[in-house]
Amino acid sequence: MSRSTPAVIALERAAIAFTTRSYVYDPGAASIGMQAAEAIGEPPHRVLKTLMAEVDGRPVCVIIPSDREVSMKKLAAAFSGKSARMMRPADAERMTGYHVGGISPFGQKRKVETAIEETALRQDFVFVNGGQRGLQLRLDPREASALLKAKVASLTA
Repeated sequence: MSRSTPAVIALERAAIAFTTRSYVYDPGAASIGMQAAEAIGEPPHRVLKTLMAEVDGRPVCVIIPSDREVSMKKLAAAFSGKSARMMRPADAERMTGYHVGGISPFGQKRKVETAIEETALRQDFVFVNGGQRGLQLRLDPREASALLKAKVASLTA
């Protein structure tokens, strides 16, 4: 497994402290984020999933704990929009340059507005996808949020 993904390179360039954790990715898992949390032995609220969505037709990136679901109403409100929907997987892959199951909020091909669930910032550290299936990055959620210039909001149902 390569550990030189665009996400890793972006964090290194920004001088953000992080460590990597590899695990065996299960493409048949019902929930990729929950499978990742179990595989690395971390509680699901600390392993964040990166989702791509659209608010009023604009692409956005959403980061929430792996054991939670996005509230489309709250997501739209976070971006001052009227409606939100999940992006189709093929569109998410084309926009980010990553494969579904390996989408990282860092190093995406096209930079889009990002929102992070406010409860994630209460953790000392979190894990986010490293831009490759089976690769997680451990880092400070406040540093991640600052680097991404993320909106911090209640985003979960």
